[in-house]
Amino acid sequence: MRRMLLLALPVLLSGCLVRTAASVVTLPVKAVSAGVDAATTSQSEADERRGREMREEEERLGREARHREREQQRRAREQQESEEDAAEPSL
Repeated sequence: MRRMLLLALPVLLSGCLVRTAASVVTLPVKAVSAGVDAATTSQSEADERRGREMREEEERLGREARHREREQQRRAREQQESEEDAAEPSL
């Protein structure tokens, strides 16, 4: 029995060794592939980023336009009040 086990042991271990050797050989390829993927940007990622930048720019422009409009309304109101004050007769 012991002899059969010793004869079967190399056959059983060879599968493990082959799998380990294959993992060691493919490891640098996987590492380089992951590095390249992290360093490069796909077209869809670039499109998403550009779309996000455009939306943020539009939001910023909208905030600035609303601010300008409020400021313009405030100035017009002040101008109207000053004209009304000037038109009132002094006592």
